[in-house]
Amino acid sequence: MVLSVDEKSQIQALSRTQPLLPLRLGQAERRTPESKRHGTTTLFAALNVATGKIIGDMHKRHRTEEFLNFLRLINSNIEAGLDIHVIADNYATHKSPRVQAFIVKNPRFHIHFVPTHSSWLNQIEGWFAILTEKQLKRGSHTSVAKLEASINEFIATYGADPKPFRWVKTVDEIRANIARFCKETLATTSDI
Repeated sequence: MVLSVDEKSQIQALSRTQPLLPLRLGQAERRTPESKRHGTTTLFAALNVATGKIIGDMHKRHRTEEFLNFLRLINSNIEAGLDIHVIADNYATHKSPRVQAFIVKNPRFHIHFVPTHSSWLNQIEGWFAILTEKQLKRGSHTSVAKLEASINEFIATYGADPKPFRWVKTVDEIRANIARFCKETLATTSDI
């Protein structure tokens, strides 16, 4: 099983000082920029790249201890006998000695790191964008508990009909776009 894993840290429980003003003909939804802060939470999430199903857990902090607890949760949620391939970024917590010791003691786990500065390759980042856009951005949460309940509700709703992410371009199309970009960038910089 391949899981795309990361944490979305410092998610703020914010409540708007005024209610949202709804859409009207010719006018977009409006909201006040002011909000009250009620604390933060960190969401640890794993996306099954084959099915789109999410495993999520929230903690106040995002240290090695919380990451280890999340790995244990993953272990308890994945059928025994399956190897677990975790795709993660190069965050120090993911590489700590305690995590390495956990991997040695649990040989079904295999961690694969995306290159530095390329966490966008990790599919969980796309799911975090969906969570932010559809649940967090317009939400108003008067406590961390209500924020966490809102996130858990979204995970459950998303999990009722999960969809895996799919690349829509071929490798050749991606390479052609990169080559075109590099050519245009070189042409622009040589004019300076």
